Amino acid sequence: MIRKLVGCLRRFRNSQAGTASLEFALCAPIVLVVFASAFESGLLMLRSIMLDQAVDRTVRELRLGHYLAPTADLLKTEICKRGVILVDCNDNITVEMTRISTSTWSMPTTDIQCVDREEDVNPVTALQIGQQNDVMLMRICVIQDAILPAFGLAPYLDLDGRGGYALFSNTAYVTEPS
Repeated sequence: MIRKLVGCLRRFRNSQAGTASLEFALCAPIVLVVFASAFESGLLMLRSIMLDQAVDRTVRELRLGHYLAPTADLLKTEICKRGVILVDCNDNITVEMTRISTSTWSMPTTDIQCVDREEDVNPVTALQIGQQNDVMLMRICVIQDAILPAFGLAPYLDLDGRGGYALFSNTAYVTEPS
């Protein structure tokens, strides 16, 4: 009886069956984490580039005076229309415009307030419309959802309570004389 058991254990120890599945079980999670991280970081960069490009194009129109009476809602709509890949942009964007004094060149000391999706109230941000030759600073924050919020790169991002991260864009421009 003991010889049969020892023989059976020896055959089990020398068997090569299942080695590929063991290697797969050890390597698959690592490969999946790398793939998910690459996908998430690529999408994050694409969204960031699209936001910057949309802001640049909107500010160009604003600087040249193509918007007669610009409002926060108009700027949000124009940025979101141009940022094609930004999901639920109109509900998750804040726009702040601040006039910069050319005598002190003092910049805003506070961070831009992003939309808090846990609350029903959106933050109030400054929107100063520049006059001729004013230096203006525009800061934009858009909240975007992570594709896999608990996997890969996303847990290392600064996520809000609903799995979203903030994208920021800053630009400065001089209001052209009419």
